[in-house]
Amino acid sequence: QVQLVESGGGLAQSGGSLRLSCAASGSIVSVRTMGWYRQAPGKERESVALIIRGDATNSAADYADSVKGRFTISRDNAKNTVYLQMNSLKAEDTAVYYCYAEVAHRGSWPTAENYWGQGTQVTVSS
Repeated sequence: QVQLVESGGGLAQSGGSLRLSCAASGSIVSVRTMGWYRQAPGKERESVALIIRGDATNSAADYADSVKGRFTISRDNAKNTVYLQMNSLKAEDTAVYYCYAEVAHRGSWPTAENYWGQGTQVTVSS
């Protein structure tokens, strides 16, 4: 019903930047919360940043303490796309990053279901 396709991962040096994108497609009626999680080797998946759809000009965002001031999440509601701008990258940011979205589609409306992207590797070299 719904697919999330991520792009933008890769290799960066410590202190560098990367930008992740994730586009939702399918029989979408409404995309509610969107965000990013990450999972490092041997660790549990953790929330990085979430953005809750607000009105046309304002969406509320929430960040993990470890990325506050360095990462910025944004979304383009017209494109059902969420972005994660990652600046001042650190070695500990190395992980597989997963896109997340709560989507109400034609088969579930008005209920939203949770969807995940396939994951994109981010590696930061120190």
